[in-house]
Amino acid sequence: MALAALLVALLIWPAGVGAAEILQVRGGSLLQLGDQNRSYTVQLACISVSADHEIEAIAWLRQAAPRRTKVNLRPMGQEQGVLLARVQPLAAATDLGSGLLAAGLAEPRAGAVDACP
Repeated sequence: MALAALLVALLIWPAGVGAAEILQVRGGSLLQLGDQNRSYTVQLACISVSADHEIEAIAWLRQAAPRRTKVNLRPMGQEQGVLLARVQPLAAATDLGSGLLAAGLAEPRAGAVDACP
């Protein structure tokens, strides 16, 4: 129920005003985000990072979206209690998952939802 409320809040919250921001890169496709007084874990939707590319993907994410970078979220569901979302820095033209794909550090996720590029 709390996740559903979070998804609704993220969808209707105005972009830029109180936007989520990156608190920590926790893995090649796992971020810790926060907005105001909440923090939550977000798995980048639509992609999968292999163990071979994990370190490079973490470095790429930290360079592309350093701590405190404001981001827009496009929730795509949940998996084992973790929010799946496309995450796009406000100043960027593409989301982080697409960037990892373009850099050759990720692959399209098997069984990804239809809204994935």
